[in-house]
Amino acid sequence: MQIPENLRYSSDHEWALVEGNRVRVGITDYAQDALGDVVFVDLPSVGAEVAIGGVIGEVESTKSVSEIYAPVAGVVVAVNDEAASTPDALNSDPYGSGWLCEIEISDPAALEALLDAAAYKDLTDH
Repeated sequence: MQIPENLRYSSDHEWALVEGNRVRVGITDYAQDALGDVVFVDLPSVGAEVAIGGVIGEVESTKSVSEIYAPVAGVVVAVNDEAASTPDALNSDPYGSGWLCEIEISDPAALEALLDAAAYKDLTDH
């Protein structure tokens, strides 16, 4: 299982790539593996205000439907339309072409609440 060192993680299995005052969000390798083959992705709308832990979309797989939660609060400034049209990218490249959206952070201090790679590995090993 891949857990890139440069990302932050939520306990709900979302990853966050911090780029200045923006965070790119996706689901982790662990999450995509647990879901199985992803067949549909529902993304948030650009301009939507999101709260930490708020639902920003959902992922449907051959096994189940799972909600996606915002790891930070802010405003959605971009969505990955490619992920919506080719949802299997979440399985084949969860940290690359399978990203879901970008959020402009309203409170950068909230990033401190996210897990680093080592803490996320501990979470998924149990």
